[in-house]
Amino acid sequence: MSDSAPSKPTLLDRWTRLSLARRIMLAAAVWGLVVLVGGAVALSAVYRAQTLTLLEEDLEQTLVALTREMTREEAFLPDGRVTDTGREFFAGDVRFRTQYSGRYWSIVGVDNTGQIVGDMRSKSLWDEPVPIRERQLQRTLASPGTTQFGDYRFSGPAGQRVRVASRAILIAQRPTPLVLITAADRAPNDEAAERFRSLLLFTMIALFGGVFAAMVAGIRYSLRPLQKIGHDIAEVREGTRQKLSEDYPSEVRPLADELNKLIDHNRQVVERARTHVGNLAHALKTPLAVLRNEATGDTQLDDVVRRQSEAMQTNVEHYLKRARVAARAEALGARTEIRPVVDGLARMLNRLFDRKGVNVSVDGGANAVFRGEQQDLEEMVGNLMENACKWARSEVLVRVRNDAEALVIEVEDDGPGLTPEEREGALKRGVRLDETTPGTGLGLSIVNELAELHRGSLELGDAGLGGLSAVLRFPKR
Repeated sequence: MSDSAPSKPTLLDRWTRLSLARRIMLAAAVWGLVVLVGGAVALSAVYRAQTLTLLEEDLEQTLVALTREMTREEAFLPDGRVTDTGREFFAGDVRFRTQYSGRYWSIVGVDNTGQIVGDMRSKSLWDEPVPIRERQLQRTLASPGTTQFGDYRFSGPAGQRVRVASRAILIAQRPTPLVLITAADRAPNDEAAERFRSLLLFTMIALFGGVFAAMVAGIRYSLRPLQKIGHDIAEVREGTRQKLSEDYPSEVRPLADELNKLIDHNRQVVERARTHVGNLAHALKTPLAVLRNEATGDTQLDDVVRRQSEAMQTNVEHYLKRARVAARAEALGARTEIRPVVDGLARMLNRLFDRKGVNVSVDGGANAVFRGEQQDLEEMVGNLMENACKWARSEVLVRVRNDAEALVIEVEDDGPGLTPEEREGALKRGVRLDETTPGTGLGLSIVNELAELHRGSLELGDAGLGGLSAVLRFPKR
């Protein structure tokens, strides 16, 4: 049965994985953009409405002036028609005499059905139709004396979009009202509103950039205590610091205090475990020693008791040692410099195997540190180096690499080496590949178990010197 494909992370999953700084910055960026852009749009709309209001006030003043200019009744026939007598209103305003200048007026006569039957107009309007839509004309006729506003676009070559103001007035002896119309080009007002909006958006974006940069700097500065406490915890775990300092802000200090209590509790638990392991060792060794001493005869029972008590003694020592190592491995802050330990072991083994002609050399590891007790490191590396010296012809090399991801200790020899099957068997507890050499067969298995207790591993392979390569690897994360 095949495993189902992993589901894609949801938006909520991605949000929960973000750091606090990124959450704050993302939320602030979204809210800041909404507020600033929304404010810019709102202000632009207010400015556009204000400019339109000013334009409409100007058009309404033109309607008032046009009403005052209407003094010749012969231009407005009683049957509703309007004739152009050639009289020029606003003679002093050149805008009304220039074609498509952007300012226009017209006086419209309507019949009983509300249809236009004649008009007078400014020269600027030229041959364009009367600039008013049917709907606005009907609204104007329905509310005499009230100014109505609307938009209109010329169909001629100018194609202007104009704002139109219209008002119906009632004149004595006329059955239908006259409609006064004045219009102005909207382009200058719209362009001014667009310029204001562009300037406002640019200003808001620049303001947002400055505020966001200051906010990012403030967030990073505010979260620096959390980075410091993480760095201090890493130093406690590496053994360069015993406990967290107390120079944190008041919001972080309770967390540091609780972590210090947890560190102290961990040390107390480890010490109690060591004490219990020691007490258990003493409690078991004495009865086993009594059994061995009592079984001194030549009977089969004595032989069975001796062999079983020796096996029990071996197992007790093995598992008690493993328990002690496990307790030490769980302790926070344990650290050991590797090069002094390896150099000491090399000097000792060079003396022991001098007659055999084996030379032990060490390469690298000047600043490497093992996160654990010195005796655990000595037992692991010492077992590997001693085993290499037993099988080497003339040379044993210990390499120490302090990589970014892992600490690597490699022990090589120029001996006969092992086949892949023999390497697998060598890591099993109690297995001896050569009965002619002294030992219990526990060396490599103990090293493997110790490495695992320290979150590491032991790998056997072919050495560059021609023999066996034993590699201890301890990840740093």
